[in-house]
Amino acid sequence: MLFLAALIFRAVSIEFRSKEPMKWWRQMWDVSYSVSSILLAVLLGIVLGNVLQGIAIGPNYSFQGHWLQFLNPYAIMVGLSTLALCMMHGAIYLTMKTEGRLFAKITILLRNSIVFFITSFGLVSLYTLIYLPHLVERLKSHPAFFIFPALAFLSIANIPRLVAKRRFRIAFLFSSLTVSLLLALVALGLYPTLLVSTVNSAYDITIYNGASSNKSLGIMLLFAAIGAPLVLSYTAFVFYTFRGKVKLDETSY
Repeated sequence: MLFLAALIFRAVSIEFRSKEPMKWWRQMWDVSYSVSSILLAVLLGIVLGNVLQGIAIGPNYSFQGHWLQFLNPYAIMVGLSTLALCMMHGAIYLTMKTEGRLFAKITILLRNSIVFFITSFGLVSLYTLIYLPHLVERLKSHPAFFIFPALAFLSIANIPRLVAKRRFRIAFLFSSLTVSLLLALVALGLYPTLLVSTVNSAYDITIYNGASSNKSLGIMLLFAAIGAPLVLSYTAFVFYTFRGKVKLDETSY
């Protein structure tokens, strides 16, 4: 507590002594938000990569390996691809919210993030087709499901075309569609399995042996039925409230 109080006192004293209001404080939070956001995207991708590849699940459905096994090449590739997707999606959104010099800077970052995503996604797709055949078995057995990867690739290909034409709003819709289609591909590739066991397929966790009781599922369905419309309503309200370009002035951060 004393250490925290000393930090606050020092910050306040610097504020009064300097005309530039706590530049170091802003920089610290800029770096903190950037690092935490990057780690969040990468780690979520690493989790997804391990789910797709499978983990060492043994008897009693317990993990049999070491946590460092989660940092395997494929999981890291998926993590970087997830980061690239988030960067591209966020950059497209920022083009709709900014103007002037900041807008010009973001358009450059957007083009770089598109190249980053297409490259990383291409490598992940190639690795998956060669080394993880279990993810495409369901597509092969149900040819009609090939519509999902076809739509995903068309959606991805349409993004740089729309960005080049500066149709950022439609590009954002296609970026959102890309995220949805890629998640649908994950579900199709794994169903009905939730976690693949690399030890023995008998230890796979599926939607059947991993499900809760009917009562628990009913309660969660009720919460979802009530909560989902509230979240959607709040999200729509926030986006409507902050619609349009952000106007920067001398008091803007």
